[in-house]
Amino acid sequence: MSPSLEVLENQRAELARQIAQLGDFRSGSITSITARCGKPNCHCHQPHHPGHGPNFRLTYKRQGKTVSETFPSPAARHQAERQIAEFRRFQQLSRAFVEVNEKICRQRPLPPETEAAEQEKKRRKPFSGKWREK
Repeated sequence: MSPSLEVLENQRAELARQIAQLGDFRSGSITSITARCGKPNCHCHQPHHPGHGPNFRLTYKRQGKTVSETFPSPAARHQAERQIAEFRRFQQLSRAFVEVNEKICRQRPLPPETEAAEQEKKRRKPFSGKWREK
């Protein structure tokens, strides 16, 4: 048996409260990069050397294109990690919010048919023929 309409509305209100309490968030992911630099005499060009790094970057989409940003400090990386974790929480809450709303929509009784609804059913269709010239 599914929960009552009142229980579902309380769940929706709780989810809305949790969404309102979220902190700063942003989408994206943090990746680690190791690479060779452009200096030919650098140690990173030696055989079997993994290269410089790991260097951490924030990657996200903006207007359909992938954007990567480097972090100026470890503190900036930790802040971005918290913001991304908060975004994941937002995604979970918004999915749950939509699911509860769908259940509410299925359970909510239909309003009684009114005269306006009856008249709407009987409305004439607009004239689609051409006017005859006399």
